[in-house]
Amino acid sequence: MILLLLFVVVPIAELYTIIRVGSTIGFFNTLGVIVLVGLVGSWLVRREGMRTWLRFNQTLASGQIPAKEMVDGVLILGAGALLLTPGFLSDVFGILMLFPPTRALVRAYVMRRVKAGNFVVRTNPMGGHTTGGRRGPVVDTDATEPKGEI
Repeated sequence: MILLLLFVVVPIAELYTIIRVGSTIGFFNTLGVIVLVGLVGSWLVRREGMRTWLRFNQTLASGQIPAKEMVDGVLILGAGALLLTPGFLSDVFGILMLFPPTRALVRAYVMRRVKAGNFVVRTNPMGGHTTGGRRGPVVDTDATEPKGEI
């Protein structure tokens, strides 16, 4: 169901929005806005990414685990992908994930789900890894002892 939403419904909504905006302000103005948002978005992603990287290093240097900074880094990466994707709806969500106050809300939601054990990593029968489920914190791994010279 999620894949249907991501690969069918979202692109249709993006195209509809682009067509509506294009019919209102014109084709070249619409194209210009899309390119401008992509350029400004990439600059914002770089700026916020560097700030997060500095906080990550400071937290690590103080001897703490930089969990908050790692989640911020993933959210900024996702924001960058959304901002570079042509479309206005994805740009709105990308910009919301770049601003620290709204990113903090998303980060809090993600961290609550992780602490509640709603993210599970299991080995599937085909050899890959899957995430999801609500069975609790399960990590199924295989490990071997290294032998010989490294």
